[in-house]
Amino acid sequence: MSINEDAYDVIVVGSGGGLVGAYVAASRGLRTLVVEKTDRVGGTVAYSGAGLWFPGSAPLRRAGLGDDLEDVRAYLRSVVDDPSREALQDAYLTAGAQLIDELEQNPWFRSFVHGPVPDYYASAPGASPTGHTVFPPPLDAADLKEHRPLVRDSLPTERFGFDEGPLLSGGRALIGRALSAFLETGHGELRLNTALESLVVEDGKVVGVEVVSEGERVRIRAARGVLLAAGGFEHNRELRGKHQPPLTGEWSDGAPANTGDALRAGIAAGADTDLLDEAWFVPGLVHPDGLPLFHTGTRGGIWVNGGGERFVNETRPYDQAAHEIVRLHNTTGVSHIPAHWVFDQRQLDRDGIGFPPATPGPEQWLESGALKKADSLEELAGLIDVPFDALKRTVEEFNGYARTGVDERFHRGETPWDQMFHHIVPFPADPRQNFPAKPAPEWPNPLLLPIDEAPFYAATIVPSDIGTKGGLRTDIHARVLRPDGKPIDGLYATGNTMAAMSGHVYPGAGTPIGSSLAFGYLAVLDMAGTTD
Repeated sequence: MSINEDAYDVIVVGSGGGLVGAYVAASRGLRTLVVEKTDRVGGTVAYSGAGLWFPGSAPLRRAGLGDDLEDVRAYLRSVVDDPSREALQDAYLTAGAQLIDELEQNPWFRSFVHGPVPDYYASAPGASPTGHTVFPPPLDAADLKEHRPLVRDSLPTERFGFDEGPLLSGGRALIGRALSAFLETGHGELRLNTALESLVVEDGKVVGVEVVSEGERVRIRAARGVLLAAGGFEHNRELRGKHQPPLTGEWSDGAPANTGDALRAGIAAGADTDLLDEAWFVPGLVHPDGLPLFHTGTRGGIWVNGGGERFVNETRPYDQAAHEIVRLHNTTGVSHIPAHWVFDQRQLDRDGIGFPPATPGPEQWLESGALKKADSLEELAGLIDVPFDALKRTVEEFNGYARTGVDERFHRGETPWDQMFHHIVPFPADPRQNFPAKPAPEWPNPLLLPIDEAPFYAATIVPSDIGTKGGLRTDIHARVLRPDGKPIDGLYATGNTMAAMSGHVYPGAGTPIGSSLAFGYLAVLDMAGTTD
């Protein structure tokens, strides 16, 4: 039996990107409740760099990058290539810049800044080599006072106990700022350890939620609407296996509590779905604890499949690289899951492996088996169970590219995204772990070092993700749609609970979180009755 409680104006389910939407609602005087399944706020956003792909926004103008939105629109049209999503794209482009203008009026958000991250499809019309991504400034954790323990830790901290110091950066800064701004409105309330069970529907209209808190079912009403912003279903083994075989969710870097509760509740209320076969895929480098961590910007070595052959530009934008792993595994008859990252001592000395400040040193990598070491390529081929002749041919071909500086097969190092990693200062190998750092000679392309200095190494790459991107189908106001295209009155969705406006692609850094904030904003404007 459920306990009935007083009504709110707006209920937001989830405390990642939806927390910004909750602030927007509460700042308009709407009594707003955020229900969060776990004991901390932030979801997958807290794990992120908090990039927001917001073309035309004020931080870009301040940086002297006056976007031509028609160029950006042409870029989106080209890479998404789906006319059914064009209205969503237009709504997104308008909302992002407007939202930043509004947020920057609140001292908690201060001024966002542009970060030069190139668009991910360099050859598409309208692609920008400097990108359209903006970031929140860091935040002194002490400024949050009693709210500091409520903000979810970063993934390196949760996984490896990494001490990130007194400043919150990236997603944790955004969440800390949004939480403080939300609660300071005087119209916002947060309930932790409160899980969505179902939506309350009366006469075809969503009028509230039924949640479970401390073992008790509670029914809470919402006068204006319910915004589902509870992430995707990345950790739901059943749904992943059904829609995204062979993946089952164990390798996801999404927040562990993201099991599709909001998706299931929306479907039960009559919602249509789309893109359930999709995720924001990333390559995952398997660490000594046996689980992968988001890996991007490979600067050396090669990835080979089960046949010992190279198959991709390893520095390619992460979503594209991971999609290619899944596609080739499912279509070629050759195993690509796992893939093997093969490199040599020169590469290890220059770049290290993984994120040494946050993970064990090379010795633990070897002891755990996450990193394999051999005195010869032939021995390494045996350790990773690939044909030596094929691996030898692949390495010899790659070494030829290293000498000329041109990757004739996969063109590594040719796009603005790749070239961004020319200038990354990597973490060196730890000399205390018997991996003494020594300078590598200059080569024509810093992303193409030859693999010829023994010993040789192999690490494991698997397809991970930062969340699923399929979900409830929505319109330009983030209203959830039925299969006939009509909106479900009172129900909205954003973030990874919503089917992505970008379809099967990832246009630029900050598209996932940008979408969550933009469509949460549009949902609240509709609930507040202030849409055009």
